[in-house]
Amino acid sequence: MSLDRGLAPPPPVFLSVHGGPDAGPPIRHDFSTNANPLPPLPLLMERLLRADRTRYPDPTYAALTEALSHHHGVHVRRVLPTAGGSEGIRRLTLAAAQRGRRQVWIPEPGYGDYRAAALALSLPVRTWSDPAALLEGLRREPAAALVWITEPCNPTGRTLPEAFWRELAALADQQGAWLALDRAYEPLRLQGQDPVPLAVAQQCWQLFSPNKSLGLTGVRAGYMLAPLQAGLANTNLLLALAASWVVSAEGEALLRALPLPEVQAWLADSRQRLTDWRVQQAALLAELGWAQRQSVVPFWLARPPVPSAALGRCLQQLREQGIKLRDAQSFGLQGWVRLSTQHPEAQAALAEGWRAHMARPGAQWSTSTIQSTF
Repeated sequence: MSLDRGLAPPPPVFLSVHGGPDAGPPIRHDFSTNANPLPPLPLLMERLLRADRTRYPDPTYAALTEALSHHHGVHVRRVLPTAGGSEGIRRLTLAAAQRGRRQVWIPEPGYGDYRAAALALSLPVRTWSDPAALLEGLRREPAAALVWITEPCNPTGRTLPEAFWRELAALADQQGAWLALDRAYEPLRLQGQDPVPLAVAQQCWQLFSPNKSLGLTGVRAGYMLAPLQAGLANTNLLLALAASWVVSAEGEALLRALPLPEVQAWLADSRQRLTDWRVQQAALLAELGWAQRQSVVPFWLARPPVPSAALGRCLQQLREQGIKLRDAQSFGLQGWVRLSTQHPEAQAALAEGWRAHMARPGAQWSTSTIQSTF
């Protein structure tokens, strides 16, 4: 007799696709991850190495939350440590479900963990592709919801207009929706200013993943800022749903270093260098005949001049040379790749590898008719 008889069927399994390391040979030049490609700040590395691994961190993270509250100018109770952005997404989705949010709105294309977290709880998923579609969808289905927005967006690298944020905040307030604002790439913004008005940001659950901008994604550490009017019960729920010692000793060291003037100055210098490298890389891709879309961050969408059906084979051959790009097919963007800004040596390797691939017999195709927006 089956022990599973009478049990409810499990929720559908949705596995997110990610850039970065995989099961293949070592990656020499990784264009597939959005992390800062610059070598980490030595001061920060020293602090990580000095982290005390012989004992548990303070389970309340009192010193850490105090430092981050000063950094953001918020009350210390609004700071909630997480084991990185993905853990925060899972925990916030669970809390939203426990507080009566019965559907989840996610950007499409967008980060796959938003969908995965909702489906794991059997929550209905609604998708939005542009600001107007989200506002229209919320008006059409006014059920209390959890709404995910990434600013700047991933994988497109676009930014959303200020007027949208004000309209969204008013609508969410009317409907009792929870707004979840993923801030993973704000520290890497290379153009323009943060468009989210302060009053709107204070209405959102804000997720921060500084390991991306600091080039240390292997250190799983992040944090959330609860909305100004979140209520003690909701904030306590988020704390209660966290695993004990959710952030490791190294993660705590990374987050405590974030507000340091030296770290903030290094980030500013990184943005300037990445701006220069991005201009160079975009020009190189244009020379190779790749169509490109505009972006305000160091990563963007590009379309190589090959048939969509052939792109996977092209990327695999580059991967065999130690060069990895992120196939955007998992985002629903067949024929496109998302690639990050890398140093000039990596750019030269990509160009050399691509030209060698295109010189092979049978690899000549007409250039894409999609125009670059850089």
